[in-house]
Order: sequence, then structure tokens, then C-alpha cells
Amino acid sequence: MSPILHISNLHAYYGKSHILHGVDLHIDKGEIVSLLGRNGAGRSTLVKAAMGQVQATGSVLFQGGELIGLKAFQIAHKGLGYVPENRDIFPTLTVEQNLLLGQKKRDTAGRWSLADMYALFPRLQERRTVAAGFLSGGEQQMLTLCRSLMGDPDLIMIDEPTEGLAPKIVALVAQYLLALREKGVSVLLVEQKLAIALEISQRVYVMGHGMIKFEGTPAQLRADAAVRKEWLEV
Repeated sequence: MSPILHISNLHAYYGKSHILHGVDLHIDKGEIVSLLGRNGAGRSTLVKAAMGQVQATGSVLFQGGELIGLKAFQIAHKGLGYVPENRDIFPTLTVEQNLLLGQKKRDTAGRWSLADMYALFPRLQERRTVAAGFLSGGEQQMLTLCRSLMGDPDLIMIDEPTEGLAPKIVALVAQYLLALREKGVSVLLVEQKLAIALEISQRVYVMGHGMIKFEGTPAQLRADAAVRKEWLEV
């Protein structure tokens, strides 16, 4: 079975700065893969390059089709979801309006409904008529995650979803990611918290200096103290 996402020899640039240096990475259908590394390693640049948001060369195959050269909205319509680190919500719209904006117009119903979102995060249902700008950071993160799901992606790339969140909310995010996998949605999780990544992932990649430095299972990373010390520990 071919991977749902297959990145090969990916180079990415911000102006004259060369950020990614020949990255290879793949994700299979229904798989949670974590992308680990210190700040500045190139993890966010990788997902932005896959999403058509930075200048890139190489190949990004999604469900067999090449994404390099496409615009972000064209990539999203192909079924690739992206949750950026900055919790990009519409602050003056209500929770429910934000969710409905994420919905993809289709003749057939998607995998996810408003009811599903509220079942995942009951707090959003309680706050559904509240303007999103008045939500807490944790509630805004829940909203961003759910709005992306309303577009019915086949794979979702999530950049630092647990950053700055309380442990209780981090646990909710982990449950959310496992719920995606149960519905056959693949996940690329960009994360700094080693615990959540190792707990829910089938495979992990470690990045450093814009290159992949390790690929393996969570058990293999746990056993490799040298990789953790060199590329992950502060």
C-alpha cells in the first residue's frame, strides 16, 4: 500500500535562507506520525512547504498527486488539513460560525458533523454562541482543531497543538488525535512534548538543522539516548 503522504528530497527557502535540506518522510493511511525537534529545526517549515505556503523544491505526493506548485487552497481541497501554531480563528464570529466556515461544500456529508465536534469537546457546545475572541487559549485550540476537521481532511497536519496548554487540555488533545485515527484520518503531529508524541504515535521522526536525523518507532526512540540528547533535550 502506497503512503497517503510521501515527501522526498524536499528543500525549502525563506528568501535566500535555505531551511530544509532534502527531507524524506512518509505517512500511511490511518497513521499518527510525530515530527520532533528543537525550535528552529525546520519542523514548521516542513508542514508549511507541504501546504504550499513557502518556496520549495522536491516532491510532495498526497494520495498520488504532486502538491509542489499548487496554492494552499487547492491543496486543502484535495483533502490535506493544516492546523497552524497560531490558533487562526475568526475572533468576532461565534464558535459555531467558526466551525461552519470550516465545512467543505459537498454533495455528500463528510465524516464529521457539528454534533461530532461537540461530542469531542463538550466545552465548545457550551460556548457555541460566544465570540471566539473571548475563548481561553485551550478553548481556541479546541476550536481550531475542530474547524479543520469540518473540512473532512484525509490527513491533518497539526503544528504544536499542546503549546501553552494545561495538562488536562493536553490530555483532551491526545484523545482528539486518537479519535481521528479511529475514523481513518492520518495525522502528522509537530510536537515538542515527547510524552504525548511517544504515547499516541505509530512512528516518529526527529529533525535537526533542516534534516531528518532519526526515523523509527516510539520504543526505538525511547531506547536511543544518544539521539534524544543530541536533537531533543534542552
